[in-house]
Parts: sequence; C-alpha cells; structure tokens
Amino acid sequence: MEKSIIIIGAGIAGLAAGCYGQMNGYRTHIFELHDKPGGLCTSWKRKGYTFDGCIHWLVGTKPGSPFNRIWQELGATQGRQIVDHDEFVRIEGESGKAFVLYTDVDRLERHMKELAPQDTAVIEEFCRALRLLSDVMGGSAGPPARSPRPGGALPGLLTGMRRALKVLPFLWTMRKYSKVPVQDFAARFRDPFLRQAFGDIFGIPDFPTVAVLFTLASMHNHDAGYPIGGSLAFSQAIERRYLDLGGQIHYRSRVEKILVEESPLPASGRGRGRVSRAVGIRLANGEEHRADVIISAADGHATIFDMLEGRYVNDQIRGYYADLPIFPPIVQVSMGVARDLADQPHSVTYPLAEPIVVSGQPRHNLGMRHFCYDPTIAPAGKSVVVVMFESTYNYWKKLAEERERYEAEKKQIALAVMDRLEQRFPGLSGQVEAVDVATPLTTERYTGNWQGSMEGWLITTKTMGMTMGKGMSKTLPGLDNFYMTGQWVEPGGGVPTAAQSGRKVVQMICRRDKKRFVAQVP
Repeated sequence: MEKSIIIIGAGIAGLAAGCYGQMNGYRTHIFELHDKPGGLCTSWKRKGYTFDGCIHWLVGTKPGSPFNRIWQELGATQGRQIVDHDEFVRIEGESGKAFVLYTDVDRLERHMKELAPQDTAVIEEFCRALRLLSDVMGGSAGPPARSPRPGGALPGLLTGMRRALKVLPFLWTMRKYSKVPVQDFAARFRDPFLRQAFGDIFGIPDFPTVAVLFTLASMHNHDAGYPIGGSLAFSQAIERRYLDLGGQIHYRSRVEKILVEESPLPASGRGRGRVSRAVGIRLANGEEHRADVIISAADGHATIFDMLEGRYVNDQIRGYYADLPIFPPIVQVSMGVARDLADQPHSVTYPLAEPIVVSGQPRHNLGMRHFCYDPTIAPAGKSVVVVMFESTYNYWKKLAEERERYEAEKKQIALAVMDRLEQRFPGLSGQVEAVDVATPLTTERYTGNWQGSMEGWLITTKTMGMTMGKGMSKTLPGLDNFYMTGQWVEPGGGVPTAAQSGRKVVQMICRRDKKRFVAQVP
C-alpha cells in the first residue's frame, strides 16, 4: 500500500515536496492557511493592477541549466516567456553620476572603467571572478563524459583534467569571496561614488561578495530572467502540476498542532525505551488528519515552538533562533499609475532631497521598480511602481495595538512616496489609480513567517558555509517520521532554493524507504 504524506504549507517548498512525493508513489495532502498557493511567492490585484511581492529575477530560466530541470519537472516554466534584463539595477548619486550594474560582464567592465579609471585593477579582478563563475555555471564544468568507443579513455581523461583545471580556480574563488562582505570589497575602490554605489547594491550588512557574483553570473548566462505573469502565476503553474499528479490541497486550513505518539522501540535484544513519531495534524477548527509522514514547509519557528511545543530541540536549534540574523522584513508600497514608464530604467535607486521616515527611521534614498516589461501586470499604457523599504517587526507590532495609528502610518508612507515620485515624474501623483501598502504584519498574516521576515535566514559571510553545504538538518532530534523543508532549513532562502529543498526532502524519504527517487518532466 502506498504511504501517505501530509505537507504543511503550499509555498514553493511545499508544492515541490508534493509534486515529487506524487511522482514517487506517495499519496500527499497539502494544508495551507491562505486561500491560494505560493506563500511568499505571490501577487495581488488592486483595481486592475497586479502588485507583485516576490520574483524580480529567477535562477534557472535558461533551458538546459541545472535549475531549469527542476522548473521543468515542476511544470513552472513550460511555455512561459522570460525577460532577461540588460540592467540589474541603476544607482544614482547626488553628483548626477549613475552606476549601472549591467548584466553583461563585458559591458559592465567597460562602464566601471569609464566611471573610475583609477580603479582598473580592482574592476578587472571583480570581472575576472565574474567571468570564471559564469563559465563554470554555464555548464562547462560537468563530470567527464565516457567515451562511446574502445580506446577512448585517454581523450576522456584529458577532458576530465581540463574541466578539473577550471573547477579548481572556481572553488578558490568561491572560498575567497564567500569570506569578503560586499562593503569590504567596495572599500577597495578609490573613486568615492563607485565605492558608495557598489556597497549599496544589496545594502545588507555582511553580505558576501560571492552572492553578488553568483547573481550576476546567472544573469550574464541568461539564466536568471523574469517569468512573464509574475509570482502568483508562477506558483499557480506548480499548483496545476501538483493537482495533475493527483495531489490534494486544502486551503484555509491553518495547522495548529502536529500530532505525536510514542511507541515502544522494536525488540532487538538490547533496545529499550520509546520512540516519538509524528502521526498527523490538528487544524485550528479542531479537525485531525493522519499520515505516515509529516513534512512542514511552514514557518520554522511556528513549526518547532508552537506546533511541536518546543519538545524536539537541542542547543544548536535554539541557537539558530536566538542568534542567527534573518532577512529584515519589508514595507512595500505599490502603486498603479496611468502613465507609461517603459522608457525609464526598470530598477533605479536615487537620493532624496528630503528623506522619508519609515518605521521611525529617515530614508535618504528611494529604490523604485516598474514592471512595464510584463504586459500582464498593468493595463495597456499604464504602469505598476513598487518601492520597498527595510523595516522592523517590533515597530509595526507595537503600532498595530492601535489600529488607527497603524493605518495612519501606512497612509503617511504612501503619501510620502507619492510626493518623492512626483518630484522625479511631475504630474504622476495625479495619475495614481491604486495604492497598496504591505507591512511586516501583512507578511505574517498571510504566510505565518516569523517576525514578518521576507526570506528566512540572512546570507552572511558566517552563514555562507551552511548555504553552500547541506544546509540545516531537515529532521528534529527525537522525532521520527517528520521532516522540515523550505527557507528555514536552507540559509539564504529564495524561490529556487525552496523548490530544491522540497525535492531534497522527498529524496530523503525515498532513501529511507529504499526506493529509487524518480523525477519526471511532464
């Protein structure tokens, strides 16, 4: 008889686990607190406009790349148009200069040298590392192929050696730049504008330079494009794949508790005691559902400390939630405007003459993005503009104790953003037709994410080892038949990582059941 699996959460990790579970002969049910799939990978509509809260670029959009295989298996990219941007972001300075982070490495190198010829040596070092990663990630460093004819061992060996010679510098580069924060690398530029602009690319403290290199290398290879339709359409494609495979999703079904039972250890002559096994879930409405295996693709903190009451932890797990940094929560201001902004850079950060106060902190720069490259996001001739600010969860949690103050703060931020956009685009404030402000509490309400974090554990030079290795344990000490998947066991998070995590956890279950793991492209 086929085994049953309950999956908590219909985000990308939960949907992926469900798809691969179905492919491998398991009977799966997903329970999701929201009324639609995707979790953080979502969009929402306001007055004919679509406001997107997730995908700006997606690793794995190039046919034949390693991650593209996963998207193909999940039915996510078939028939979907992909946009590859020429620019990642444009950063403007008070002097009128602009640093354009081109996605083509040759164009980027020329541009940086024009901006700061005195920094040629550092620029060439960065671009050399970028070319190396692009080359290896582009597929030129796979395992040596076997020769199909007798006597072909020597050519095969030589091919393997050539590939090894490429991999070794790649590994050295990885090791070197995984320990260097972006701000430290930026400090090597003598040109003050380039030094400031380069350090502001991601604006995250202790963010490793290798993460920037990986992002740009994927874009240079046209393997990190934007899927037309945006985040919710992308998630819905995976949902369709899951349902086509025979899986079942239960929406508006918040899981309140993971059911655990104890049973004696199998008699083995020496074994004594009892073992705890996850056997099911209890919903907020009191319903109970049982299965052979339970997978949580939900928020890690809620899973461990609420659904399991903190009973299956050790010092290491406690340390994660006490000490590790998380991606800061976001305030997202989205606007639908009756103006075509297609002639503007799709992503630009520029200084403000007068700062905007968000979460009690003055913000001296504004980063705006429009989606005019996606015709499904706004009516013809109109645009969606999104502005995001890093924020703090506790500020909004305290504010929400008085609903009027909470709503007033959201309105004040929207008006301030509208005013600063008006200064750049005269007349725009009168063309705004839809406005939406999402806070960290919005994220928490719709996804359950701890402290409203947008992406779980933050990538830093200290957590980079976890990111490039096996990640965190997908099981909990003392609990059998239970697994975790998603961004809370994969430092760095992100949509591709979530999908890969769902795949990994089903591979683990197959190994335990002594089954050959199967993954099919529909």
